[in-house]
Amino acid sequence: MSEVIAGITIPDTELVKSATELVRDAADETLFNHSRRVFLWGSLKAAARGLEVDPELAYVGGLFHDLGLTPKYATTNRRFEIDGAEAARTFLLEHGRSEEEARNVWLAIALHTTPEIPSYLAPETAVVTLGVETDVLGFDLHEITDEQRAEVVKAHPRPGFKNRILEAFYQGMANRPDTTFGTMNDDVLAHFDPSFQRANFVEIIKNNAWPE
Repeated sequence: MSEVIAGITIPDTELVKSATELVRDAADETLFNHSRRVFLWGSLKAAARGLEVDPELAYVGGLFHDLGLTPKYATTNRRFEIDGAEAARTFLLEHGRSEEEARNVWLAIALHTTPEIPSYLAPETAVVTLGVETDVLGFDLHEITDEQRAEVVKAHPRPGFKNRILEAFYQGMANRPDTTFGTMNDDVLAHFDPSFQRANFVEIIKNNAWPE
């Protein structure tokens, strides 16, 4: 029987069950609950905005979006978003989804910390950012009823979430600081590490190898 939370159905399919098991195995409770909430918030907002979203793809996008922060999937030389995106693409192709579908979810995860752009792409890309912006940044909470909010948080609690997710971000990026250039993620490193030096876009332009 399918699980229903705040009116959103968790698809009762082998793909969804496999995705859940994979993320449960790799992530702690904070990241797992956050990832499920991202799927739920994103689905609620997508429905309210009239977006038709494939629920399996939305689920994988939500569940895998922070997988690159986990020790099992993190690399040391690329953005954590790309680690999760690559894992999701591989997973979807192995479960019979098309290249286009896998690419849309890849984009959803790779761009989930890049404001605005995902909203112009496929619904399966936009839905992940809608969920992330809700759970992490608290954007547009008025679009979700008090009843929906209570039901989602009851199913997937968020005790001390603000501090816990910041710590998860830091632990997942501290050993690859250069990958945060040009993203909001360098704010996290600067918060936790006073010695962190941000790369400066203007200085890179002014001091590059061109002679003028």
